[in-house]
Amino acid sequence: MQQDPISPQDPDTQKDHKIAIRNALTEDSFLRLTFSGKMRNETSPLLKAVVRPIQIKQQKQFQFTYFDAKQDNTKNYTEQESIEKLDALLNLSFSNTHLQTTTYDLHVRITKKLKVLIKKAAPSRQEQTPDLQHNRVKRHPISADTPDSFLQGIGIMDHEGNVKPTRQDKFRQINEFLKQLQETLSLTAYTDKTLHIIDCGCGNAYLTFAAYHYLTHIHNINTELTGIDSNPKVIENCINLRNDLGWQGLNFIVTPIADYLPPTPPDLVLSLHACDTATDDAIAQGVRWHSPAILAAPCCQHELRSQIESADFLPVLQHGILKQRTAEILTDACRAQILRILGYRADIVEFIDSKHTPKNLLIRAKKASHTDTQKQVDGYLTLRNQWHIEPSLEKFLQKELSPYLELQ
Repeated sequence: MQQDPISPQDPDTQKDHKIAIRNALTEDSFLRLTFSGKMRNETSPLLKAVVRPIQIKQQKQFQFTYFDAKQDNTKNYTEQESIEKLDALLNLSFSNTHLQTTTYDLHVRITKKLKVLIKKAAPSRQEQTPDLQHNRVKRHPISADTPDSFLQGIGIMDHEGNVKPTRQDKFRQINEFLKQLQETLSLTAYTDKTLHIIDCGCGNAYLTFAAYHYLTHIHNINTELTGIDSNPKVIENCINLRNDLGWQGLNFIVTPIADYLPPTPPDLVLSLHACDTATDDAIAQGVRWHSPAILAAPCCQHELRSQIESADFLPVLQHGILKQRTAEILTDACRAQILRILGYRADIVEFIDSKHTPKNLLIRAKKASHTDTQKQVDGYLTLRNQWHIEPSLEKFLQKELSPYLELQ
């Protein structure tokens, strides 16, 4: 039964809160400790810190997660080490501390006048015993808690199996992309058949390798993935990494996107940060190959910047940076609208926060059983004519679009 909140005047709440927190850490009832906020006129290297008990190889330890303005870093410590690490956190200028146990919560707040307010309350969590799974905090498609040959091969994880602090953004980007991949594909449909993927303009292929690794080694799907790029050097690097990993079913070919003829129609076409109109090349090929799904993460986009005109938006377009961003928005909007005209259900999502990478948009397209084609045509023509633009994707797909646009 949950106990009633304890009055702030209870003798237990008047003890030194640091001692109370240290003592609680060693109790079996301890669930979680959260530090947050900043005392007035104080500085701190951390925005937040979280401590919780875990169990590794039958040994109780404590997991400390430190959050700063750019990344979070997780470390596991023995019970003896944890006391020292806890003292370091208690001496930082956090204004709020929240201790959670199975029997009570302890809230500590330091006011602007540096008065310490302590409140003991009924437990806010329902667990009767702590959850000691050490990988519970983050559920990534590719785990951060287990040494991974792929992540080590591309330099994101060190030889001990820890994600490097300077590579946290790339680690997040990979995992958020894999989540989008899983949402786009019906993975269960490929239990007994091969999944064919083509990555157009694959570049250094971090996300290409990640997709293959996730599908083949984590979901046990027989995957044939081909990366194509016109740059021989990046293809050579990809082949070397593939060979170092010893992976089968992952191929790389030097070829312009428009010239490649796949031996088998792809189930999925990827275009992951291909530069400028190479993204349009990739989308156009995906349409011509009748790919059921297309995922495109645009990169630099300059084509429409010199084209866009609008008297109504002159106050916006007279600023170079705003004109560039407007061009980027229109480019992706036109791409999605053309895909809708040609029978795809298309949307544009932010697959990772912009603080991790500015290249954070993803065009997702899946073949649809029915679309309101005339509505999509009208929307596209309004967009194109209002801004006086000629998107490359329309030119690349002129033959496919002509039945819909020639009479408009």
